Amino acid sequence: AGSKLREVFDKINNLLSGKPVQTEGQAVSVTQHPQGLEFVCYKLAEKFVKHGEGEVSFHHDSAFPIAVVLSGIWELHPRVGDIFLAHLHKKCPYSVPFYPARKEGTSMEEYQRMLGYEVRDSKVEEQDHFLKRMSGMIRLYAAIIQLRWPYGNKQGAHPHGLSYGWRWLAQMLNLEPLADVTAMLLLDFLEVCGNALMKQYGIQFWKTMFFIQKSYIPRIEAVTSSGQMGCLSRLKNFMQKCLQAEEIPLPKGILTPSFWRT
Repeated sequence: AGSKLREVFDKINNLLSGKPVQTEGQAVSVTQHPQGLEFVCYKLAEKFVKHGEGEVSFHHDSAFPIAVVLSGIWELHPRVGDIFLAHLHKKCPYSVPFYPARKEGTSMEEYQRMLGYEVRDSKVEEQDHFLKRMSGMIRLYAAIIQLRWPYGNKQGAHPHGLSYGWRWLAQMLNLEPLADVTAMLLLDFLEVCGNALMKQYGIQFWKTMFFIQKSYIPRIEAVTSSGQMGCLSRLKNFMQKCLQAEEIPLPKGILTPSFWRT
């Protein structure tokens, strides 16, 4: 509910502003320790990324309430946003976007970590689980860049707005595609913020969509084996529907004005 989200936002904002906040029966304040504020910014940013790779990866709609709170906090406390990006880029290099190359002397285990895989006791997580986590983080990022906290000061610019999404898309299309990963990330990103990018960039956006369909999808196909076609097929269907309709649908779960009256 909108009212619940406001409570969460106010509690985080009060904590970061140095006000005492009640939690588990006691009052805590970042002023209780010289590095209290820095610690809270770090842990809060880390927590938002964990929401992306956990909750959002299983419940796509949850990207929007989480993103709108972070967007508002970022606006008032830019340090949280900077640290959030650092955590996000480390956990999901594709959010830069960047495909790390394996350097000489780097062990396979270390390289897999650089690519975003979880490695525990020399065991690498399964591909499905890895893709799900990356998907959740990209969806959260795509939600953040288009949302503003509705009760904030609308005078300033969004601290990390749609221009960053436009840049992400352009840089993504300049990279050589990876099997599985590239098709999934493009689909996730366009499903979540394609509608907002369409409204903002108009004809330039549609030129990019045609480029993806005509030139980039064949390049993804060239590196995709027959057993990895799932993500690519979904991306092709999505592109075809959007280009035929000349419209990108609003994402499922977007917060409407009526949500804030709940």
